[in-house]
Amino acid sequence: MKRRQFLNAATAMAAGGSLLAVPAQAQSPDGSAVNGPAVQGPPAPQPFGFEQVAALAQDRASRVYTQPVAELVGSFAGLDYDRYRGIRFRRDRNPLAGHPRFGLDLLPPGAIFYEPVKINLVRGGMAQPVAFDPEMLEFDPQHFPDGADLQTVGEMGWSGFRMRTQLNRPDVMDEFLVFQGASYFRAVARGTLYGLSARGLAIKTGSPDGEEFPLFTDFWIVEPEQTAETVRIYALLDSRSVSAAFQFDVTPGRVTMVRTRVALFPRVDLRETGLAPLTSMFWFSPASRRVVDDYRPACHDSDGLQMITGAGQSLWRGLMSPRNLQISSFVDSNPRGFGLIQRARDFADFQDAEALYHLRPSAWIEPEGPWGNGEVRLIEIPVENEFNDNIVSYWLPSEVIPRGQRTEFRYRMSFSALPPRDLPLAKVRQVRSGRSINVATTRSYVIDYDLAMFRDAMPRYRVSASDGQIAHAYLKALPDEGVLRLAFEFEPGRGALSELKAELTDEDGLPLSEAWLTRWTA
Repeated sequence: MKRRQFLNAATAMAAGGSLLAVPAQAQSPDGSAVNGPAVQGPPAPQPFGFEQVAALAQDRASRVYTQPVAELVGSFAGLDYDRYRGIRFRRDRNPLAGHPRFGLDLLPPGAIFYEPVKINLVRGGMAQPVAFDPEMLEFDPQHFPDGADLQTVGEMGWSGFRMRTQLNRPDVMDEFLVFQGASYFRAVARGTLYGLSARGLAIKTGSPDGEEFPLFTDFWIVEPEQTAETVRIYALLDSRSVSAAFQFDVTPGRVTMVRTRVALFPRVDLRETGLAPLTSMFWFSPASRRVVDDYRPACHDSDGLQMITGAGQSLWRGLMSPRNLQISSFVDSNPRGFGLIQRARDFADFQDAEALYHLRPSAWIEPEGPWGNGEVRLIEIPVENEFNDNIVSYWLPSEVIPRGQRTEFRYRMSFSALPPRDLPLAKVRQVRSGRSINVATTRSYVIDYDLAMFRDAMPRYRVSASDGQIAHAYLKALPDEGVLRLAFEFEPGRGALSELKAELTDEDGLPLSEAWLTRWTA
C-alpha cells in the first residue's frame, strides 16, 4: 500500500570550523624574538560541534531567506512513487563502512523530494562533505529498463539519509531513523514499524494564513566510536521566519531515544511556532468512526494524545477525524511530558495484515529544564482515507520568541511501543462511542480500564460535560475480559460543542486513573 506523502553551513566552516587570528611574535632562526610580532603557524582548527552549526544558523538569520530548490534532471526527473523506490543506495558505498553497529544510506532526489540537502561526515572532529554522486546508487532494471542517465545530474544534492543498526536481529541491519522531506524525521524501536513523524519546528500550523514549512538544509553526521551505542547528528534548519541549529543524540533499542538540543535564531518575532512537534494519522476507531465503510475496526498510527502536566496530572485525549478543522489547547506550565501514543497493540484491534498498525510506535516528549508557560496544542484535520497525516501536536510557548535573540530548548524524544516512563494510574484501554439505542439525539460512551488495578475495591467515578447533560453513568467489572467498564450517555441539548471528561477516583476524590477527555461537536 502506498504510504502517505509528507506535507509540503557554509562549506568553509563545514570543512572544520573557522580559524581564529591570535597575536604572535616574529622569531629568528634560533627561535629568539626579533623586531616586534612573531610569525607563527595557524592554530589547530577547533573540533566541529554544535557551536559551529549555531554560528551558521545565526549568519543565515541575518540574511534574506531563499528556499533551496534543485532542478531534477536525467533519471531523477518525473519519477512517480514506484520508480523513485526503484532507486536504492548501494550498501558497498556506506560512508560508515567498517563500523560494527551503525550504517548510513544516502537518499536520492526525485518524486516529491526536490529540495537539495547537504550531507557531511565528521571524522576526528573535521567535517567533510559527501558530494552527491549517482554512482553510489543502483537503479532497478524493472523501472529503468534502458539503464540510468548518470551523466546529466546537475546540482541536485541528496534528499536526506537513513541510518541502520542491529535493531531486531544481530545479523540484520534494520533501519531505525530517517531524515527526509522538509524538517520531518521518523524513528522506530525494536519490534515496531515506521508510523508517526517528528519535525524540527511547526510554524503557523492550522493558521488561516497558511503553514510555513522549514527545511533541514544541512546535516553533519558524527562518525561514532567503535564501541558507541549512540550516534550524534547536527542539522541546520532554515525558513522565512527562523534559522536554527539542532543536535540529535540517537540511541536505538527497545526504546529509541533522541536527545535534542535546539538553538533558535528568529528573523521575526515568533508567535505561532511549535516546539517538539509530532505528526501522525488518525482516520477512525471504535470511538470516532463517523460514516466509514471499511472492514477494519480501526485505522490509525496514533489513537491518543497523552500528557503529564507540570502539576503531575495525567491526561488522555482520544484522537478523532473531525468534519472540520479542530484546534485544542491544553494550557500548562513546565510540562513533564506529552506525546502521540498508539495504545492499540493487538492485531485484532485493526485486522490489517498489510499496514500492521498495531506495530506503529508511540512518541513521547520530555522537556529538559524549564519550558515556562504555554500550551500543548493538538490539531485535528479532516481526512477521508489513511494516506495523509492529519494530526499534529506540539508545545507552544506563551511568550513571544524574540527576533534577533538566541533561544535554546532541550528535550528527550523517545520512540517505543508505549511511553517508557509513566504515572502509576489506571490507563484507558479502549473507548467506544455511538448513537444511543434509546434516544436518537443522545450519544453513548463506553470507557474500558484494566481491571487488575481494582481487584481489591471498586473505585468511584466522575463524569462531566462543559455543555449538555451526563445520564445513566455506571461502573461494571467484566472479569472474563479483564476490564472495568465506565459507561454513560451524553445528552447534548442545544449546544454545538462540549468538552467531556471522566476519571476514576478513590472515596476521597483522589484520582486513580488518568483523566479521559474528548470533544463532542454537533
